[in-house]
Amino acid sequence: MTADIASSRLPGPLPAVSGSSANSVIPTRPRFLAALGAILVGQLGRARAGAIPIFLAATVQSVGLVVLLKGLVATRSDITVQSVVSGSAVTVVSFVALNLLAQRFGLLKATGALDYFAALPIPASALVLGTAAAWSAFTVPGTLLVAVGGAIFYGLPLAHIWVIVPVVVLAGISLAGLGAILGLLPARQEIATVAGQLGMAVVMFFGLVPASRLPELLRVVRIFVPSTYAVDAFGEALRVRPDWTAISTDLGICVGVCILALACATWAYRRAVRI
Repeated sequence: MTADIASSRLPGPLPAVSGSSANSVIPTRPRFLAALGAILVGQLGRARAGAIPIFLAATVQSVGLVVLLKGLVATRSDITVQSVVSGSAVTVVSFVALNLLAQRFGLLKATGALDYFAALPIPASALVLGTAAAWSAFTVPGTLLVAVGGAIFYGLPLAHIWVIVPVVVLAGISLAGLGAILGLLPARQEIATVAGQLGMAVVMFFGLVPASRLPELLRVVRIFVPSTYAVDAFGEALRVRPDWTAISTDLGICVGVCILALACATWAYRRAVRI
């Protein structure tokens, strides 16, 4: 009797679903560009409230470096002056894309918010690239202000100042990828915060100090700091007669670094979600 009642409550066999109906029922993953656009718009909207404080903090820091180093460096040396201006401009990028993004991902991981993104039907690469692009976008006004203002302040030519545009894009994406890695790999949020700050300090040091003034050991270390190629490219553009071969080579290396940084950041995101 009980068995008959239990069996009567069981649902019958499901009706067959045609191919067209099945496709309309089962949600499909959005295309990469659509997912990238959605993440980019969402991240820009989420961080819009803090855009002005971020802009002021990053820009004032670099403007202070430009003004302070005016009285400390040998202003007769074109190489030193170019390094100060280009290094200060890239420091704006590192403050946001590297330091703050590392803290952001560390917070998301610590609070379990990464599980929300993992549940979304979007590619991991689109999430990482969209977040990196959104945070890099906040560095554009400050970087342009420091680059143009620093060049005028030190009397450098402005004929090729437009090189700052590809420099800020490539440096922003590569440093944002590195910031994501530093925020996702550590086990604790505090370690991610410290790693982001140390990373920004390294970018600042090797950006402001010309390679010719470094000891041999630090010159080797400088080769592995991704932001130095962006600094060198923009610094070369501040010359009266730039070496376009050197600029093209440095920007090409920046493109390769962007691809590598985003690939590693995607791997770090997938690893953090699985933990």
